[in-house]
Amino acid sequence: MKISSVGCVLFLIIFISVTIVSSSPGHGEVEDESEFNYDEQGDKGPSKWGTLKPEWAMCGKGKMQSPIDLCDISVLFDHDLGYLRSSYLPSNATLKNRGHDIMMKFEGGNAGKGITINGTDYQLQQIHWHSPSEHTINGKRFFLEKHMVHESKDGRITVVAFFYKLGRPDPFLFSLERQLKRITDTHESEEYVRVIHPRRVEFESKHYYRYIGSLTTPPCTENVIWTISKELKTMTLKQLNLLRVSVHDQSNTNARPLQRKNERPVTLYTPAWHI
Repeated sequence: MKISSVGCVLFLIIFISVTIVSSSPGHGEVEDESEFNYDEQGDKGPSKWGTLKPEWAMCGKGKMQSPIDLCDISVLFDHDLGYLRSSYLPSNATLKNRGHDIMMKFEGGNAGKGITINGTDYQLQQIHWHSPSEHTINGKRFFLEKHMVHESKDGRITVVAFFYKLGRPDPFLFSLERQLKRITDTHESEEYVRVIHPRRVEFESKHYYRYIGSLTTPPCTENVIWTISKELKTMTLKQLNLLRVSVHDQSNTNARPLQRKNERPVTLYTPAWHI
């Protein structure tokens, strides 16, 4: 494997024990764009999120915040995690323009098994997109990052993320273009998508990072399990623009700045035969 050190700092990884705790009600992502934005020069930008509301304090004082730079020079290799696979069922979904992003919400959460991590099943709740990417790999930022937010029966949250580069159209985004155009630049507008077939959202990843972090929007709830595929997807500039028009502030981004890693271990799963 070729290792790049661009944007990385070599440091001693200290193993820390992290307890995954349940998320209490109300710790989901905030959907009202008027409450925060991505303008670093304004009074509601990312550096101010932790001061805007008492329940958002974690955005400023948290020690396990996301996103972070995924630095290959300091990752821990684990060949026993296995391929990351999903298993969803057909589900009704709605596209919503939240102002700071566009989200696809599955009614009642997708009833399928979803994904399994450490023996716990997580069901798919919603999908949304950030541009440019929030996480970086060896200091490199990508055009788009898709977040698939899952939740377990006891309220624990895990997010599966994918990076995009410009290239061939993304089939899933292509299937949504008509609905995306209808909610373009229209705050709080919603569009019923019809039943989403599992093959449109299911995935398998043979190379991925995993670490413990947080939601990347207020209230920045921590103890979120992040799984980030290293295998890039492609999309067209037209598809990127359809997603980007949802951002209403002047920052021209809906990506939270990188947060301190604070000696958290980051694991990289790669099949043993691939090393």
